[in-house]
Amino acid sequence: MNKPRILWTDDEIDLLRAHIIFLEEKGYEVETANNGTDAIEKVKEEFYDIIFLDENMPGMTGLETLTKIKAISPNVPVVMITKSEEENIMDEAVGSKISDYLIKPVNPKQILLSLKKNIDQKRLVTQKTTSAYQMQFGQIGMEINDRLTFNEWKDIYKKLVHWEIELSNSDDTAMDEILAMQKYDANKAFFRFVKENYTDWFTQDFNERPMLSPDIFKQRVFPHLDAGKKTLVLVIDNLRFDQWRTLSPVFNDYFRTDKEELYFGILPAATMYARNSMFAGLMPAEIKKLYPELWDDDDNEGKKNRYEEELIQKQLDRYRRKESLYFEKVSGIKKDRWVSENLQNIQNNDLSVMVVNFVDMISHARTEMDMIRELANNEKAYRSITLSWFQNSSLFELLKSLAETDIRIVVTTDHGSIRVNNAVKVIGDRETNTNLRYKLGKNLNFKSKNIFEVRDPRKIFLPSRNVSTSYIFAGNTDFFAYPNNYNYYANYYKDTFQHGGISMEELIIPVITLSPKK
Repeated sequence: MNKPRILWTDDEIDLLRAHIIFLEEKGYEVETANNGTDAIEKVKEEFYDIIFLDENMPGMTGLETLTKIKAISPNVPVVMITKSEEENIMDEAVGSKISDYLIKPVNPKQILLSLKKNIDQKRLVTQKTTSAYQMQFGQIGMEINDRLTFNEWKDIYKKLVHWEIELSNSDDTAMDEILAMQKYDANKAFFRFVKENYTDWFTQDFNERPMLSPDIFKQRVFPHLDAGKKTLVLVIDNLRFDQWRTLSPVFNDYFRTDKEELYFGILPAATMYARNSMFAGLMPAEIKKLYPELWDDDDNEGKKNRYEEELIQKQLDRYRRKESLYFEKVSGIKKDRWVSENLQNIQNNDLSVMVVNFVDMISHARTEMDMIRELANNEKAYRSITLSWFQNSSLFELLKSLAETDIRIVVTTDHGSIRVNNAVKVIGDRETNTNLRYKLGKNLNFKSKNIFEVRDPRKIFLPSRNVSTSYIFAGNTDFFAYPNNYNYYANYYKDTFQHGGISMEELIIPVITLSPKK
C-alpha cells in the first residue's frame, strides 16, 4: 500500500523538522516547500493526498496560494495553518473550501488528528461501521426469529435501513452481501407475520393494530387543522423509508422534524388501492360501496386515480370539516410560474394536498429503459437518483419558499417498492390484472407456498368483481409470471423494482410531520 503523501508549505519549514519526522515515523511521506510559488509548481508536477499551508508567508500569501492550488487540483484537501485568529481570514479560508484550520503553534497530535479526519476518515469509518454491524447482526437475527408485534417489525426495519445506508457509505462490499441476506430472511419472516395477522387488523381497535392507509388524514393531518395550522400533505408516490432517510438531511436544512413515524400500507401495495384509501379515509370496498361513481373496477392505474380530489373532499365532508381544499398532482415539466402559483394557493387554503409521481416514474422507467436501469443498478444508486431529482426539482424550490411561512407539512407515501428476482408461475383468466406482485381474478392457479391467498376479499375490505374473485399476494422478492413466454418475462422483469405485494419495503412506509425552522 502506498504511503499517504503530504506537501507542507511554510516559510519556516526548518523549524518544523520534528513534526515531519513524527509523521514519517507514522507512515506518511512528507515533502516540503518554503513558499507559495514552489508549492504551486510541486502541485502541478506531483499528486498529494493533503496539503498543509501556512497562511502568513512573504510574497504570495497562503490564501493566494490556496486559490491557485484549488484551480490546479480542486479536490485535494488543504489545511490552513496560521498565527492569526482574525475572523475575516478564517471566513475567507473557509469560503475557499479549506478542509481544516489550525492555529500556531501546532503540536504533532493536532496534525495527526487532521490527517485522520481528512484522508483516513473513509477507511476508519468503514472499519467502525463494519465492526458495529457485525456486533448487531446476531441480535437482529435473533429478533427476526421471535414472534414480533407490528411495532417490533417497524423497529427491525428501521435498524436494517440504518445499516443499509451506513454500509453503502463504506468500502466493505462483503458486508453488503451479508446485509442483503439478512433482509431476505427478515422479509420471509415478515411475510409470515402479515399472512397470519393482516385479516385480524380489520376487527381490532386502533390501539391494537398498526396505523393503516385510511387512518393517515384522521390521525396525522386533521389534528394540525384543529390547532388552526394551515397544512400541506405531500404524497411522494412509491417513496420507501430508505429513500426518505436519504432526503431528510435536505429537508432538515429548512424544517424541524416534529415526528418521524412508520405506518403500514394496505394490500395491495399499489397506488390505485392504497392512495385512494388514504384520501378517502376508507378501505377500497367501502369506497366502492359508498361512492360507486368514484370507483372503477378497470385495473388501469390511471383510471383508478381519477377522483383523488373528490375522495379527499368526501372525507372532509364525512367528518363535517369546513376547511378549504387545494389539490395538485405533479408530473412532467413545470410551467414557469409553477412555484409562485402553488405557493399562493397553499397559503390561501387551509388544507393542501400535493401528489408527486417522480419516484414512481423512475421505478417504471428503470424497468423499461436500459439507461435508467444502468443509472439505478442497485439500491444505493436508486436512492442517489431520488436525492438528485429532489435537490434539483421545482418541488424543492417550493418547499424552500414554504419554509418562510408557518405552514405544517406532512410528508408521506402510499406504498414502497422492492427489487424482485424470482419468477413464480400463476395461471389466470383473461380478466386477471397485470400487476406482478398481486393478482385478482377467478380460478387463480399456482403451486408456490409463499403466496398469501385471500379467497373472500370482504375479510380484508377489498372489492370483488364477481362472487368468484380472489386475491393473491407475492412475498419477499417473488413476482408473478404466466406460463406463456415464461422465460422471457422471468428475465425481463428480474432485478426490477415492483410493488403490490408483501415486503417491509412495500408496506412499512414513512409519515413525517415538519414545521419551518423559522
